[in-house]
Amino acid sequence: MAELTALESLIEMGFPRGRAEKALALTGNQGIEAAMDWLMEHEDDPDVDEPLATPLGHVLGREPTASEQGPGSTAGEGKPTLSEEERQEQTKRMLELMAQKQREREEREEREALERERQRRKQGQELSAARQRLQEDEMRRAAEERRREKAEELAARQRVREKIERDKAERAKKYGGSVGSRPSPPTEPGAVPSSPSQEPPTKREYDQCRIQVRLPDGTSLTQTFRAREQLAAVRLYVELHRGEEPGGDQDPVQLLSGFPRRAFSEADMERPLQELGLVPSAVLIVAKKCPS
Repeated sequence: MAELTALESLIEMGFPRGRAEKALALTGNQGIEAAMDWLMEHEDDPDVDEPLATPLGHVLGREPTASEQGPGSTAGEGKPTLSEEERQEQTKRMLELMAQKQREREEREEREALERERQRRKQGQELSAARQRLQEDEMRRAAEERRREKAEELAARQRVREKIERDKAERAKKYGGSVGSRPSPPTEPGAVPSSPSQEPPTKREYDQCRIQVRLPDGTSLTQTFRAREQLAAVRLYVELHRGEEPGGDQDPVQLLSGFPRRAFSEADMERPLQELGLVPSAVLIVAKKCPS
């Protein structure tokens, strides 16, 4: 039974003649399967229907020469004609082959798509794990920073308490306790009372000042200020933290010192606490300031 040429078979299967000739030429006339593979791989190429610049190989679709026809054939002998049944059978085989190639291509593309999806999920999981590790590191550093700040704050408060206690002990040692707590020793006639100390006490510099403020309602506020802060900072603190009084707006306050009795003026508000003698600690009294 005579068979169709590769070019005729591709045309029978519905491929355009130009595209079929190009596929056979570019695959080196290795057969219809190679041409079909090329056609299915390049069917979406924008230049698939453009003709070749120069023909490759022998001219497609020409009559075979006597040497190509084999022994017993003549150059002028015509090509055997296929019956309709033979043509349909051969076309059927080619279509089955084409369907098989299409299935193989789809399976390959499906495997490649599954592999790409697997790689995408793997990369997503790795990125999510890296982001989670980064967040955990940031939370751990933030917690360590909070613990360090809290430890420094506690240490600073402890140092202030220790300085206050040392100051109290030094003042008690200097003045020997409260007045009248101990009887004075008898003096001999003609003896000159000795002075407490011939050397002046060493003046210490304090960085902070602990102020206790007594409010008119009997409550008190205690706050630590810097020694160089103005007295106005103490007044502002009192005005912000004293309780609400009935009857509307709050009246301005007047700050008094308990001992020695002293009322601080507006000029004093701009003076530092250490200059007013309120360092390292002092007790102030709040009295209502009559509006002028």
